Formats: sequence, C-alpha cells, structure tokens
Amino acid sequence: MQVLQVQLEVGPDPAEVGRARRWARSRLVGSGIRDDEPLAETLILLISELVTNAVVHTGCPAVLRMLFGAAETAGTAGTVRVEVADTSCRPPQQRHAAGEDTGGRGLELVDGLADRWGWQPEGAGKQIWCEVDRGTPVMQVQMQAGAYGVGVHEPSPAVVTHPA
Repeated sequence: MQVLQVQLEVGPDPAEVGRARRWARSRLVGSGIRDDEPLAETLILLISELVTNAVVHTGCPAVLRMLFGAAETAGTAGTVRVEVADTSCRPPQQRHAAGEDTGGRGLELVDGLADRWGWQPEGAGKQIWCEVDRGTPVMQVQMQAGAYGVGVHEPSPAVVTHPA
C-alpha cells in the first residue's frame, strides 16, 4: 500500500494551533480532499484538538503528521491518519467535562469523530494518533449540553489505546 506522509513542526505556543490548521487544510486540498467536504472539516477539528492538547498540556514542541493511505481494494478511498508526537512521556488522559467547563472535551471529540484512535511511545515522548476512513460517511455531530458522540475503536497491535 502506498502512503503519502507530510509533517509540520509545531512550537509550544497556543498560536501555533491556527498555523497547524491552515497548513493541514492546504495539505488536505493537495491530497484531493476538497476544502468544503465534511471530511475536511472533521479532519481539521481532529488536528486542532490533538495539536491543542500537545501544546497546552505538555508545553513542549510537537510534530504533526498526516498520512494519506491509498485504497487497499478497488472502490474504496483509503484512510487518513493524523499523528501528533510530543516529548512528554505522560500518557493522554481522557477527561469528562461538566456542562459549563471550558476544557476537557478534546479527546471526547476525537473519540466521537475518529474511526480509531490511540497512543504509543515515540522516542522519549509519545504519539497520539487517529484515523478516519475516507470511504465511510462522516458523522454529523450536533453538540448539546452534556451530549457527546461515542466512537468505535479498533486497537492496533503494540499500541496503547484509551480505556473503553
């Protein structure tokens, strides 16, 4: 299977999240995912959440990678994998935000929007990843107070995934 990989180094500044979104949007278009597709919006939201978590919760620089997998069988569109690696060895912790909380929803959004997600050690730190299958209809999410989507997770071998 052929895979196209692109990556961006992200500084430990919250302003870098916007730069990462703009960069990712241009790479999505370059890979054939139109800017106005629901898939593009879902991927940008996932990227925004994962980069924000890396920058805000670790205070470390990070590396954003996007991998565009070719279809394994005729008639399918392949998978887009987003990876964010940082130098913190602390594992991600999924929190459950209360109604008025201003934080704590990032991994819940990833959980609800990605087809799979997890984390694994990388160098002295870790990598958090998520995948979205291009041939699968994108879930339209309407956030209501206290309501969150639930995703399906398929852990890969040698990968630590979040608790079910």
